[in-house]
Amino acid sequence: MEETFDFLVIGSGLAGLTAALELCRHGSVLVASKVEASECNSFYAQGGIACVIDPDDSVASHVKDTLNTGNGLSNPDVVRRIVEAGQERIAHLKQFGVEFDRRKHRGLENEYDLGHEGGHSHRRVLHSGDITGQAMMQGMIDQARRQPNITIRENLMAIDLITTSWIGYAGPNRCVGAYFLNKSTNQIAPIHATCTVLASGGLGKVYPYTSNPDIATGDGVAMAWRAGLPIRNMEFVQFHPTCLYHPQAKSFLISEAVRGEGAELKDIRGDAFMSDFDPRGPLATRDVTARAIDFVMKKHGDPYVYLDITHRSESFLRERFPNLYAACLRYGINMATDPIPVVPAAHYSCGGVIAEVNGKTALPGLYACGEVASTGLHGANRLASNSLLEALVCGHETAVEIALVWKELREKISIPPWRCGEAVSSDEAVVVEHNWNEVRTAMWDYVGIVRTDRRLARARARIRNLRQEIKEYYGNYLVTSDLLELRNIADVAELIIRSAEQRKESRGLHYMADHPESGKIAADTVIHDRPGGPLT
Repeated sequence: MEETFDFLVIGSGLAGLTAALELCRHGSVLVASKVEASECNSFYAQGGIACVIDPDDSVASHVKDTLNTGNGLSNPDVVRRIVEAGQERIAHLKQFGVEFDRRKHRGLENEYDLGHEGGHSHRRVLHSGDITGQAMMQGMIDQARRQPNITIRENLMAIDLITTSWIGYAGPNRCVGAYFLNKSTNQIAPIHATCTVLASGGLGKVYPYTSNPDIATGDGVAMAWRAGLPIRNMEFVQFHPTCLYHPQAKSFLISEAVRGEGAELKDIRGDAFMSDFDPRGPLATRDVTARAIDFVMKKHGDPYVYLDITHRSESFLRERFPNLYAACLRYGINMATDPIPVVPAAHYSCGGVIAEVNGKTALPGLYACGEVASTGLHGANRLASNSLLEALVCGHETAVEIALVWKELREKISIPPWRCGEAVSSDEAVVVEHNWNEVRTAMWDYVGIVRTDRRLARARARIRNLRQEIKEYYGNYLVTSDLLELRNIADVAELIIRSAEQRKESRGLHYMADHPESGKIAADTVIHDRPGGPLT
């Protein structure tokens, strides 16, 4: 049965909730989360949010650091607009009960305790202990649940966007909602909305080793691509250099802030190596650091390297990283006395659906913000802790833009019910699991930190065969959440491979052993295909 809301927000992360809390002043909002509302990349962001606070810092300096890290592909106007909006958004968070750590500094009480992370020229990272994302998300979810105009519905997974051209409605093409699978009832129904905000987060689960939670399967990018929207710079997947290497640890990130407080990267023989790769040593940007670790591991055949902060006192580590310290202890590692075994893992996508700072996309009625969007902020590489800043600023700006135009788009449109055709229940779930593992293994082996033309060609051939198998399976059997996620990671894998093949150079997060030099002219990679329907 079709439901109607003024605004549909797909995703319950920081960007989506920011938009929802603004939009609820204008009309009814549905926030659709495919699992619990708090289970998102925003929740697991440990390091913090970058913002110019220190009097010795400046917007110009933050902009410069962001542009340098973006390797020629960050849009200067976009960068400045987002950086300039940071302080206002930080101040706004206080309304939701979000507070950042403070300390006595320069003889003044209650100054912000600013962290220093790789790529930044100043201390400018606000944090709440080492669970900044969790603190922000808890405050915003609590606030959203208090709003009578906001409905948060969990276990609701988007299948495909609904466009007027696909349902045969006369007039210009625009987005009017999405089809959803209710994972609790296994029922599929459309939700109609005047404006839809795509804030579905990242795609780390395309790779077998990732810092992302299980929900990060690239759903939003895949849906937008199938709806015919242009997708930009998908080759730039950021691998976080330091995820905990332990047989019982799953997707456990060791924050960038640990390096910011003086941790050294060492091989398993105890030799520090980052100064061999970059004059900034442990504070080099993530792309440089991840490649250095990858090189050292492959050179020696080692399964991991060490992150060593044993020169800092136990009292300091317990106060600065209370949750990290406790978590490492659970795995038998005392940060004060033991170096931490780490490996690189897929962490963040700098590419995505082309969108403006205010969320506007090429499809009227559809807006995108957060990690699913490519605004031009990150370019070829994301500066540490800029992602939460982007989520806050763009989520807010998206809501402001929608509030200006949504009444002009308001129109009741009848959406047909979901058609199952001849599909039946599957008795071959093992096929989904097998293909899931094949997609992710191929991506890790051939489209990882270091790439070659030959590896990409192998990946393209394998992923296209898998996508054909998945398409046939999708058409023959009833939809499940596992099948939908498999379909999405395979689609996103194709986009990453095609983008990587187009870029015959090494730039930022995209390193080609066959083309180690950067080209003289920086250009975006854009994939823009014809739209398909929900059953393609």
